[in-house]
Amino acid sequence: MKNRKHIKYRFAVCIETDDPDLLTPHKIYRVLPDENAKKSNYVRIIDSEGEDYLYPAGYFVFVEFPAEVEQALLCVSKEKQEKIIKSLKIFCTIRLY
Repeated sequence: MKNRKHIKYRFAVCIETDDPDLLTPHKIYRVLPDENAKKSNYVRIIDSEGEDYLYPAGYFVFVEFPAEVEQALLCVSKEKQEKIIKSLKIFCTIRLY
């Protein structure tokens, strides 16, 4: 298994979607490396639900940002993930009672 600390994150802007619940046009998404997907003209994207899935590469325009911007985008993603996890814990606790 690859060490995720060494993964270079890339970003893409969605320009087309067939499922607006998972992808939003004009939104920036993280791209994870996936050589097998690339061979089939797909990319592995972390979608709006925080899950990584394969999408057609034609749905995106790939962008490069300065390191400071990439770091800020990654931090925002982590904060959103923590809020979602916290919300789910509260929801599950309420549902158990």
